[in-house]
Amino acid sequence: MPIPDVTVILGAYEAMPYLIRCLESVESQSIGAHRMEIVAVDDGSTDGTGEFLEEFAARSAVATTVVRQANSGGPSGPRNVGLGMARGRYVFFLDADDHLGQEALARMVAMADRAHTDVVLGKVVGVDRGAPRSMWTATEDRVDVYNSKVIYTLSAQKLFRRALLERLALRFDEGLRTGEDALFTMEAYLCGAGVSVISDYTCYYLVGRDDGKHATKSGTYEWRFDSMRAMMELIHRLEPAGPKRDFLMVRPFTVGMLQQFGPRFLKNSERVRRHKVELAAPLMDAYWNDGVARRIKVAERLRLVCVARGRADLLVDHLTYLRAETVPDLVRSPGGDRLYLGYPHFRDASAGFRDCDFEVTVPDRHDGRRVDPPGAAAYRASLPRRVARRMRSDLRRWRSRLSTG
Repeated sequence: MPIPDVTVILGAYEAMPYLIRCLESVESQSIGAHRMEIVAVDDGSTDGTGEFLEEFAARSAVATTVVRQANSGGPSGPRNVGLGMARGRYVFFLDADDHLGQEALARMVAMADRAHTDVVLGKVVGVDRGAPRSMWTATEDRVDVYNSKVIYTLSAQKLFRRALLERLALRFDEGLRTGEDALFTMEAYLCGAGVSVISDYTCYYLVGRDDGKHATKSGTYEWRFDSMRAMMELIHRLEPAGPKRDFLMVRPFTVGMLQQFGPRFLKNSERVRRHKVELAAPLMDAYWNDGVARRIKVAERLRLVCVARGRADLLVDHLTYLRAETVPDLVRSPGGDRLYLGYPHFRDASAGFRDCDFEVTVPDRHDGRRVDPPGAAAYRASLPRRVARRMRSDLRRWRSRLSTG
């Protein structure tokens, strides 16, 4: 039997009626039925999902294998089952709620073959829900995690070269209740032979369910700390200490840790506040440093500094100030070589903050306007024009990521 180009791995739980549109989008792929296969795993559904999958397999021209199993409690188990049965040169993880653009698989396979990359990101758009945006500025044959924004899309809905996954023995961590796809994808990024990005064609439609049953919206804060811990441990293990590791660590701190210490923290009980700070303490001790801090905007950095110091009281002060939309003072050092945002407790000796905690080190916002670190404009002007254009593009994407993170 010929080896297919791509195996579509479909984990499904209580997926009706969304599954109908999902499978139609696979069956109509321009790559052709002979170049793909489907491995569909019904994870203990009771709404007819399993029966519909079997009916589809019996009539479709796409070779389809259906596995029906007891509910595993999350997407990792079904995806791992599918990986164990996949024969394709590539695998694509498709959620049963969502659907593909008609040329998605053909374009992604062609890109991976041409660029010899191990992961391909096809543009994602949301249907009645949000979707990541900052990484879709251009179609690029090859990027890495350090010169792009791909680390800000770590969901599993990507094309992966199966040889890479087998070489790494890479599987989804079934012990994690959330964030398992981010861990899987980050390891593939860091250990693979590069990443491609398709931005000029919508490959994936991320669908908002009418019933609101999305795994990303469920779960406890304890689960999210487990996910952060696993991601930080992975980055620490795979990337040596230095600027590259610091760059990667920004991701779990800004897309993870900050969400636990945002406006909702003010509504948490004292018990929950204390517990969150306790859960964060070993992660801050192990992975938070000035190299990471200086890559984060001041208001967000200060929240994390409060957490690192175990000062929930100072964090409440800061969050209350932000909620009031008060504009901090803009303070320049005597020599003009440093710029600070005067949020609460700036130069308050009793609070124990350092001046550098308030320093503008990346493009930031003040009173609705952009502020740059001193010297940034002169530095950009000294660069070759092509490099300067690339930097401006990077800064726009950086601001977009920070505004949505």
